[in-house]
Amino acid sequence: MKIDHELLQRFEKGLNPQQIEKSGVSAELLGYGEISAIFRIQGEDRAAFKRMPLFSDRVAAEKYVALYREYCRLLEAVGLNLPDTETAIVHVPGRPVVVYIAQERLPADRFGHQLLRALDEKSCFQLVEQVAGEIAKVWQYNDTSAPGVELALDGQISNWVRQEKGKGGGLVYIDTSTPLLRLRGVEQMDPEPLLKSAPAFLRWILRWLFVDDVMNRYYDHRQVLIDIAANFYKEQRPELIPGAVDIFNRKLLVGQKSLTTTDVEKYYREDKMIWRLFLGFRRVDRFLTTKLLRRRYEFILPGKIER
Repeated sequence: MKIDHELLQRFEKGLNPQQIEKSGVSAELLGYGEISAIFRIQGEDRAAFKRMPLFSDRVAAEKYVALYREYCRLLEAVGLNLPDTETAIVHVPGRPVVVYIAQERLPADRFGHQLLRALDEKSCFQLVEQVAGEIAKVWQYNDTSAPGVELALDGQISNWVRQEKGKGGGLVYIDTSTPLLRLRGVEQMDPEPLLKSAPAFLRWILRWLFVDDVMNRYYDHRQVLIDIAANFYKEQRPELIPGAVDIFNRKLLVGQKSLTTTDVEKYYREDKMIWRLFLGFRRVDRFLTTKLLRRRYEFILPGKIER
């Protein structure tokens, strides 16, 4: 995918993170990641852009981009379908270095969470079965490649897009911006840039929660499946959880402990607490930065999130 780097430079230079409508280049906010915002930028309608203003210098950004590309290459080698993707490093003097990840825009109504809300129960379970099968490919790979190379992913239902039947009806995995990759047991992604969106004096607790819990959970096949089932609370389909648990138990590797609905409920409560805490800290940081210090706050935060 070829993208207009000059347009991205103008977009970043004119971006008002707290009042998007007042930005120099017109854009539509499509959604939020936990540490990023996703845009459609006028003039590049084919792509969705994920903005990550996390890096202190270009060297750190280039290191991230190299890891990101390797992660995508490995996911494709495992057998996952990824959208057409490109990256761009943008730096406006006096501001953090920003990485933009451009992905081919896919139909909004084909995203997993939208399908989950629209389909009947039988069709939802077919989608869940399909997602579980794609995720199993990663752990089948890890079973033969670890500890030399070990992959992980965030498998929640909103990270999968079902292709139209004319294109095969398979799933495309879109959440590649957190390159979870271990080499000989060593995590390759530096989590410190991800913590920059929280106040410095609170980063110790996020480091404890994020590094020791959130990152590690994505390397555990069973935990990834529990996370997907727990996400059904957020998508307003909790009645699907028992059936999803049955499907996931059939996909577990030999020797793994079976899932229960109690596991899912407990996980959901804990996960909800972690991300509410994280977002709360970010809002504190925004207030301190914009209202007390009178400085520019680089991150774009969501409003109330239904979880």
